[in-house]
Amino acid sequence: MNSIEFASPYFLLGLIIIPLLILWYILSRNKQQAYVRFSDTGFFSELPKSWKSYLRHIVFVLEICALALFIIALARPQSSSKNKEVNVEGIDIVLAMDISSSMLAADLKPDRLEAAKSVASEFVKGRPNDRMGLVVFSGETFTQVPLTTDHGMMLNMLQDMKCGMLEDGTAIGDGLASAISRLKDSEAISKVVILLTDGDNNAGSIDPSTAAEMAKLFGIRVYTIGAGTRGTAPYPTQTPFGGIQYQQVPVTINDELLQQIATETGGKYFRAESKEKLEQIYAEIDKMERSKIQVNEFKRLHEEFYPLVKLGLFLLLLSFILKNTIFKSITE
Repeated sequence: MNSIEFASPYFLLGLIIIPLLILWYILSRNKQQAYVRFSDTGFFSELPKSWKSYLRHIVFVLEICALALFIIALARPQSSSKNKEVNVEGIDIVLAMDISSSMLAADLKPDRLEAAKSVASEFVKGRPNDRMGLVVFSGETFTQVPLTTDHGMMLNMLQDMKCGMLEDGTAIGDGLASAISRLKDSEAISKVVILLTDGDNNAGSIDPSTAAEMAKLFGIRVYTIGAGTRGTAPYPTQTPFGGIQYQQVPVTINDELLQQIATETGGKYFRAESKEKLEQIYAEIDKMERSKIQVNEFKRLHEEFYPLVKLGLFLLLLSFILKNTIFKSITE
């Protein structure tokens, strides 16, 4: 939005002279008038008045307006416009999600997988400037979404994620290695893996410690999340009659391993024993890993006194012409 400001505003004090000149003009005109006494003025009231008598002050008005314009021009009015340049350096983030059958446990409502999908979706929605990727793993691993800025596709793939897509098991090392392979060539200012699992490494060909060393080598920070309560958790099983019943099964999250991975890579380990806690964890990660936004503001000034000077000169010229032609006899 443009605004007007003055480079030399103290010149505006000169406008004080305008009302003084008007007062002087009125008083001087009264002194210049001659008076003749008549016993009866009725005759003069019936005489037609010349249009010049109505416009006799126009020369003075033009000169006063020209003077006011020159004074304002001396104050150098300037219009300013502000432009902003926003540079955003986003972060590359890969979500590595466990989709083994144990993620169906209902200690996180409605179950671990659905809670993880819901919270992760909100996390993605809140980071429009970052590239996101999705790796799923159980007994094997699969890249569901390579790094992309298409968050709509990312959200759709998160919702399509379900248990049974891959061979069952928990290959934490393979899942982490797949996420690293998506980030190792990234030139982003920050590269992050958020690995969520509810178990211990019991499948795959890559040791989780080796994968953590790879992440450290490529400057990738890994945040690990253990999803599940402590002790036992209700797990759905099918009855002989086709129904579903829940049985308490032991929770086998390897806190020590997940802590080791996070510490090795400069990340942090979290334990999510409820959906609400999982939401808090993602919110904390969101605060720790912020995109770099740089805003540069430019202000441009444009001189606006030229039109005032031109208009003032035109008014002076017009007053000069009128004074020496139409109103010559009046002003003399």
